[in-house]
Amino acid sequence: MQGVLVVGNPKAGSRTREAGERLLAAFEPDATTVIELAELGPGLLGWGDASVQAAVAAVQAADVAVFASPTFKASYTGLLKLFLDQFAGGTGLQGVLGVPLMLSAAPEHALVAEYTLRPVLAELGATPAPALHLIDTTFQEDGRIEAWAERWVPVLRGGLG
Repeated sequence: MQGVLVVGNPKAGSRTREAGERLLAAFEPDATTVIELAELGPGLLGWGDASVQAAVAAVQAADVAVFASPTFKASYTGLLKLFLDQFAGGTGLQGVLGVPLMLSAAPEHALVAEYTLRPVLAELGATPAPALHLIDTTFQEDGRIEAWAERWVPVLRGGLG
């Protein structure tokens, strides 16, 4: 199984990436690719950039893709939005299990991934997994990634064939 992590944090090497790597590892993929959107920079602002096209192709070839973002203004980052705009609506993520993951500073944002990111993944044709929200300062020790994985990974892996 091929796994991809798409990191929508404007800062490369972030806690968002760490959380995404831990969540993706729970699927035990045979191979993984990490796409730091911050490294794609201005190429995301238009169409046809070779690095962006390669990133899109990597996501489309994946069996499972974790889309990880910090919470900015009660939604995922504009950086992630620019990347998701590169996919054709309805079919761009067809055949990909899309896992929405968002981190925030407060529990009041607990539904942000479910209400903002998960519907977009579905609109793009992904099979959207239940969303996971984490508190950015406690996710390393709070056990929420492991609890989510214990509940959902066996069910979701069954659908990957």
